[in-house]
Amino acid sequence: MSADVFFSLIIPAHNEEHRLPPTLRTVDAFLARQPFTSEILVVENGSQDFTAVVTEAYAAEHPRVRLIRESRRGKGLAVRRGMLEASGEYRFICDADLSMPIEEVLKFLPPQLEQYEVAIGSREAPGARRYNEPAYRHLMGRVFSTLVKLLAVPGFEDTQCGFKCFRREAALDIFGVQRLDGMSFDVEALYIARKRGYRIVEVPIDWYFMSESRVRLVQDSLRMFSDILTIRRNWRDGKYARP
Repeated sequence: MSADVFFSLIIPAHNEEHRLPPTLRTVDAFLARQPFTSEILVVENGSQDFTAVVTEAYAAEHPRVRLIRESRRGKGLAVRRGMLEASGEYRFICDADLSMPIEEVLKFLPPQLEQYEVAIGSREAPGARRYNEPAYRHLMGRVFSTLVKLLAVPGFEDTQCGFKCFRREAALDIFGVQRLDGMSFDVEALYIARKRGYRIVEVPIDWYFMSESRVRLVQDSLRMFSDILTIRRNWRDGKYARP
């Protein structure tokens, strides 16, 4: 894909052979109707199913789609590879479950949104709407959000939403030094962005709860706390310095 691509959609995919094909059909059809150039990067990482196979089969007939293979597991690792290998001026992280309707992507792009380097899809910002979310799942989100606001990135209500957009230069800068391979990667990326002085905005979205969510309240909250301490220590030790 050439360097003049306007929009890159990055889908981290671990064991997504069932959810991925309908998602690819939906996002590919949507992007085909848009006036801008685009690409879809599926980053398969450490799957034990046929995620790579179904992606390759679809990509063989749809040139907008490209598979990136990563043998190691970790959503952070998958997103980092996608961000660094993408070509687009706008680089958008999209969960494979498509819990945010793909049409919402236009809220992150000109002319609807301009003058930013990082845009966070938010289920908490004024105007956002949640559908079918159990109370316990909302509680989990608030626990994560509180930890993040207190210890890492104050001022934002929903840093854990799986839909975020980065401008090209910010993406290369941030993910060129981002380190965490697991679920806390986005807190790390936002922490670096905040420290670098990038303009970060929250975008209210429509979001639908998917019952196959892999988030765990106790284990993931403890891991989040530990990772936040690691992020703060890494910054203090100069590990996020530009090369």
